[in-house]
Amino acid sequence: MPSSSSTPLRIGVLGLGAIAQTAHLPVLSKLRGVQLAALCDNDFAKARSLAQRFGVRDTYTDVEELLEQPDLDAIVVATPNHLHEIHVLSALKARKHVLCERPLGLTARAVERVLAAADKAKRVLMVANNHRYRYDAQALDAFLRGGEIGKVRAVRAGSYRRRAQQAPWRLRRAEAGGGAFLELGLPLLDLAGWLLDFPRIVRVSAQMERPRGANAVEESAVVFIECQGGFTVTIDVHNSYVGEDQRWWFEVIGAEGSGRLNPLRLIKEIHGTPVDASPTGAQTRDTVFIQSYRSELAHFVAAIREEQAYEPPRDQVRVYKLLEMIYKAADDAKELRP
Repeated sequence: MPSSSSTPLRIGVLGLGAIAQTAHLPVLSKLRGVQLAALCDNDFAKARSLAQRFGVRDTYTDVEELLEQPDLDAIVVATPNHLHEIHVLSALKARKHVLCERPLGLTARAVERVLAAADKAKRVLMVANNHRYRYDAQALDAFLRGGEIGKVRAVRAGSYRRRAQQAPWRLRRAEAGGGAFLELGLPLLDLAGWLLDFPRIVRVSAQMERPRGANAVEESAVVFIECQGGFTVTIDVHNSYVGEDQRWWFEVIGAEGSGRLNPLRLIKEIHGTPVDASPTGAQTRDTVFIQSYRSELAHFVAAIREEQAYEPPRDQVRVYKLLEMIYKAADDAKELRP
């Protein structure tokens, strides 16, 4: 049964790394109708410090002890990548609703297992594809669904980020699952699929740079995907970029216009002339990053309360099968076709 809207939904956060500290904890601590009720991390000093900062009563270092708490309604899983599947399955077995950070699993088969477990437990399972909840992505989605740019011909997207100190597990492929493409490219891949209704893939090619050897994660990647209908997706990512500015871009190019994020620009051709159709109006005071997480977590809460329709993330199976194909194309250094 969904919790009463008059009773705060009690949420625990499992894993207190960078994404929990910069997004989940600040948003959940201020989200209406939610009580940030428990924190869990194997670093107790960090958990206790963050609990004091955000006014959280209970802290844990043991996952099972956290999940044994009967008054917890939901869990945010933000642990290292290779632990996501086991922690999501444990939370669902404890009959908690779950929001899991990317990746939902390290393989498509792992994604299928957690989806099956969520169906069996009759609990809400979401994956933190926060780019779908950006206000500019929502505007672009409406623009595309209105047929404003004609036939879609291409998606061009990328992210260049400067080198930063990373947790050791992020540099090991077996634990991280991947490097620059998994971390920076996967959200772009998911956004492209979501905006364009996950079309059938015709062929895939990929080139990845792994300076530390084949068993290390990639520092950069360029991926080319041809989809049914003739349009293409190109994603270019780098997480050790040496340059003046870090960059993030996403553009959909059509026969009669284009749509771009960061900043939002919607252009359509009218009588042979490009016209700026970008919406105007007040924007949120939050950064796009925080706004996307606020909207995502609010949707998670509303889905649990049955105030908004819940759709299980079954589309992620297709995303992760494509992800596996991309890595295989890079490993084998050849173009692949499904």
